[in-house]
Amino acid sequence: MKYFWFILYEFILIPIVAIIGFIGMCFNKKLRDGLSGRFRSRKVLKNYLNKLSGDETIYWFHASSHGEFLQTKPVLLGLKEVEPHTKIIVSFFSPSGYNHVDDESIDCKIYLPLDFYWTVKSVLRLVRPEKLIFAAYDIWPNLIWAAKELGIPTVLFAARFKKGTGKLLPMVRNFYHHVYKDFHSIYTITKIDHNHLQLMLGNSSNTTVRVLGNPRYDHVKSTADKFTTEHTKSVLSRKKRIIFASIHDEDEKVIYESVLRLLSDHKNLSILWVPHEPIASVINTSIQQFNEVGLKVNVFSKQTPYDKDDPQVIVVDVVGVLSHLYWDGIIAYVGGGFSTGIHNVMEPAIARLPILFGPRYENFHEAEELINSGGGWAIDNGQELFDKINMLLSDNSKIIPASLAATDVIHKNIGAATRVVRGIIRD
Repeated sequence: MKYFWFILYEFILIPIVAIIGFIGMCFNKKLRDGLSGRFRSRKVLKNYLNKLSGDETIYWFHASSHGEFLQTKPVLLGLKEVEPHTKIIVSFFSPSGYNHVDDESIDCKIYLPLDFYWTVKSVLRLVRPEKLIFAAYDIWPNLIWAAKELGIPTVLFAARFKKGTGKLLPMVRNFYHHVYKDFHSIYTITKIDHNHLQLMLGNSSNTTVRVLGNPRYDHVKSTADKFTTEHTKSVLSRKKRIIFASIHDEDEKVIYESVLRLLSDHKNLSILWVPHEPIASVINTSIQQFNEVGLKVNVFSKQTPYDKDDPQVIVVDVVGVLSHLYWDGIIAYVGGGFSTGIHNVMEPAIARLPILFGPRYENFHEAEELINSGGGWAIDNGQELFDKINMLLSDNSKIIPASLAATDVIHKNIGAATRVVRGIIRD
């Protein structure tokens, strides 16, 4: 049955995806950058490997985007701590990951090659990594199958499965059975993920499966540890500022009017408005909207320091600063919950912020933990956002327990990175 799926994937599915990608190149710069980068990957690898002696141990990590790299970083740092001379190759699928990650722990950065069997097999033969390691969910069948044939162990960590996942449907499950069973080791986030995986693998698989948690908790904790004592004071000692982070158009349509009401009702309140895609057109539209209702607006990149004039609204027009900005707020709203799914809620949690988000959070274990602990809330409409934030702003006895509960979610989940490193070395 595996050969049937291989033929279907190699000669029908991947060519269709490639054709769509080539057509999309004509209209989308991100697709153009991604595809051209994939064609350069082998050359980049060859140039890098030519600089090595040939005796180095190489681990190849794959992360779909910037978010998955944040899960990956504590693991690869742990590997380098245990094996200091290890070389790390990191591949990315998305241009946003490739372009926005510039980390000294990476020895060689590439785009993931197109997942045609002979293409990825050739690249694997060139690199011959000690192990090929995937983060979260972005797995590529031909890459896994080729590694299996070449005797290169593959590892998947922070594995998770959405509620109601289509991967468990009969025919789909059969396909993924032949993908996941060729992993050497799989480390899930939760016991529920473990159970879903076992349904997919069946009883015949030799894959090592363990529940080891999510290393991203370790990343946000290590980032927070770099801050001074001043930053770690109670949220009540900070300015009365709300961080609206990773805002999609769908979020804005729901919450915008409620945000204006909050600013009107609480005269000493300010906000940081952080669009998900901080391109010029989006930034300009945001500035114009707030200006039209009489609010004072500054742009983050043009302020030194950014709160010098104490504006009511600061529109953030740069990337890579959000994890720091949370420490200057008292409440956070994290976007994406009215579109594709919420973004990172761990960073505001470690910054001691009560967190609100939209209804599409059901596949995010950390969001569910925040709700259960009292550190986070899901809202279905703008009125709920207004009511919840208004309650927190009006009653210090509500905001402090929520602040502590949010941070506690992080602290009780740290240690996954160490467990994953041990698994990679041991299994």
